[in-house]
Amino acid sequence: MSKSSANRQVQFGLAGCVTMLVLVGLVGWEAFHWTVNRVYVKEGESAYLRYKGPLIFGSRKMAASGQFAQEGEIGVREKMLGPGRHFYCPIWWEVKVEPDKIVKPGEVGIVTSKFGENLPAGHFLVEGELGQTKHRGILRKVYGPGRYRVHPYAYEFEVKSTVEVSAGGQMKHSGFVNIPTGYVGVLTNLTDNPLTGATAGIQDDVLQPGMYLLNPKEQVVDVVLVGYYEKSIATNLQTDAAGRLKLDASGEPMIATDDSGISFPSKDSQTIHIDFTAIWGVMPDQAPKVIFNFGTLEAVETKIIEPQIQSICRIQGSQFGSAELLEGETRERFQAATSRAFQTALKDKHITLLNGLVRYIHIPRQIREPIQKANLANEFKLTSEQKELTAKTEGLLREAEKNVELAIETVKVETDKMVAKVKADGDKTAAETRGETVKLVAEIDRKTAELESQAMILIAEATSQSKQLLEKAKAGKFKLAVDAFGSGDAYNQWVFASGLPEDIKLNLLYAGQGTFWTDLKGFSDVMLSRQVQLPPTQAPAKPPATQPQR
Repeated sequence: MSKSSANRQVQFGLAGCVTMLVLVGLVGWEAFHWTVNRVYVKEGESAYLRYKGPLIFGSRKMAASGQFAQEGEIGVREKMLGPGRHFYCPIWWEVKVEPDKIVKPGEVGIVTSKFGENLPAGHFLVEGELGQTKHRGILRKVYGPGRYRVHPYAYEFEVKSTVEVSAGGQMKHSGFVNIPTGYVGVLTNLTDNPLTGATAGIQDDVLQPGMYLLNPKEQVVDVVLVGYYEKSIATNLQTDAAGRLKLDASGEPMIATDDSGISFPSKDSQTIHIDFTAIWGVMPDQAPKVIFNFGTLEAVETKIIEPQIQSICRIQGSQFGSAELLEGETRERFQAATSRAFQTALKDKHITLLNGLVRYIHIPRQIREPIQKANLANEFKLTSEQKELTAKTEGLLREAEKNVELAIETVKVETDKMVAKVKADGDKTAAETRGETVKLVAEIDRKTAELESQAMILIAEATSQSKQLLEKAKAGKFKLAVDAFGSGDAYNQWVFASGLPEDIKLNLLYAGQGTFWTDLKGFSDVMLSRQVQLPPTQAPAKPPATQPQR
């Protein structure tokens, strides 16, 4: 073997070894890449990266505190990886998989930014969206139902449903707030909003029924039932073991405790107890003022409605005597004055009064019984008068009934008379109509007979004239025929000739001058030579003007 051949074999061997090493290296790298470097992110998950820095060579610059690492810096990168396969070497990269944040219906997502600058003094809400904020703190915007990819290194994402916030002893709502039908939401801003121009405090415009997403750090809502409420203050009355009311000798219920209900001294220094019912309410436009002034509807009832009922009833009732409160006219004045005063007092506090009713007035027995007896006597008198008036009225009624019966009979008789008269008039009219009809029929028959007679005369005259004209026509025809033939004899001869048989044969012999017998010579020859035969249908056009000599 030559030296050159040996060198070539050595070169081929080296090339083969290098190729094998390259192939082994490639296969090993691919196996390492698809096993060690491969990161799989499932659907509904995301991943973020942290760069560890160079292994031996290169700069080891750290990212600024509170900031994402830029290219070449050690730290957490801002970009997140979505679902799928990704390849990052664990020697230089740390990959952490995080599930996406899911906000379900009825929930709200509240975000807190961990990165950025500190907020200016007096501000505690961060403006902007996820991934676009510049300050640390709670984001003003909240996130409704959905799926969100949130970087856990930069943001804290908290999912909440309805958040109840206690403010000054009042329970307010935020987060996911549902305002049902019949309610309104009184909105309170905890801070100003430079984007909308809203200021802190209770807002004049209420939230209508619906669902709202609110930031608990920015807004809270009082859910207020609008409409009317009932508040009654009643006097405690005595009852027996069965729960039935105890009545005094005059039939009035007996008071159990003097400190119940609404009690006040009357103008004549008698203690009066009354029962009162107020129908009051809060309208949507009044709700902000009510919440601002009183906090809750329960506070309105305990601090305003009940004290006002007690105060107004006492003030108004003290202006009337006990007997006046028992009588109808003055009692009605007390009711009207109490309602007006109560309505005015509530209107100033932005509360609506529908009705303020004095339901019962308990008058002391020593005042009530004489008045009741007097009223009973008066009622007895009025009853007797009414009975007498009723008897008189009943007599008038019976008389009126008799008059009605008489009027009914009179109307019946008059009606029968009118019916008979109308029937007689109808029969008369019918008879006259029948007579007129017969008369008209006879007249028509007479005229018809006259017309028929005239028609017969005209027919006879026409027949006679037609016959006369026919005869004249015939005579004229004969006259014209005679004139056409020249004489009557000629016409007669034509008529005679016309009546001859069609097959007749005539022989005409002219004898000439001389005797007939002498002219018979050569008769046979003449007959043979001058034999004349008429055509079957041809008649002589015109007879000769003169007869031949015989």
